[in-house]
Amino acid sequence: MSVRRLAPKELQPASFSFSEATLAFARQQIAKYPEGRQASACIAILWRVQEEHEGWVSEAAIRAVADLLDMAYIRVLEIATFYTMFQLAPVGKKAHVQVCGTTPCMLRGAGDLIEVCKHRIHHDPGHVSADGDFSWEEVECLGACVNAPMVMIWKDTYEDLTKDSLNKVLDGFAAGNPPQPGPQVDRQFAAPEGGPHVLKDTALAGGATKKGND
Repeated sequence: MSVRRLAPKELQPASFSFSEATLAFARQQIAKYPEGRQASACIAILWRVQEEHEGWVSEAAIRAVADLLDMAYIRVLEIATFYTMFQLAPVGKKAHVQVCGTTPCMLRGAGDLIEVCKHRIHHDPGHVSADGDFSWEEVECLGACVNAPMVMIWKDTYEDLTKDSLNKVLDGFAAGNPPQPGPQVDRQFAAPEGGPHVLKDTALAGGATKKGND
């Protein structure tokens, strides 16, 4: 696993303050846990902070979360740097694309998706596009192997992708009209593409069962 560090000082905002909505959410999460266990709400609060503040968590935000939960700064920093769901530097305003690079996705064309990102966004991962709208990175398994290859954009997954369909997905985000998440082919969730491919004649199924029992 690569070392994850905070963004350079020149990219860090001077301060951070919770919005009323985020603060209310944080108090809601803290209330779920027994007295003295408020640190258990850290991941949920960091995620909400990231969602509402341009898709990343700054050093000032990490310190604010630590103060809110009465945690040492280093403890919250450990969490933010360990989980790749947290972005530690500015990302694209319209979309941050996480391309799954684990074996099933690579075998089914993740390399082509990476080429799209290199061409459309930036040659290297972890950089924001020239217009500031997009960024990308390669990550480990995102848990949709049967729908490989796939990407995650913000908290949604886009699956069964090709070069063309990923370009269409990115076109949608560029136009401010993101496509429906999930499979980008004719299948429902992880069901077979094009519909069921199993034995559908119940009479034949029953006969096979009876013969096997005999």
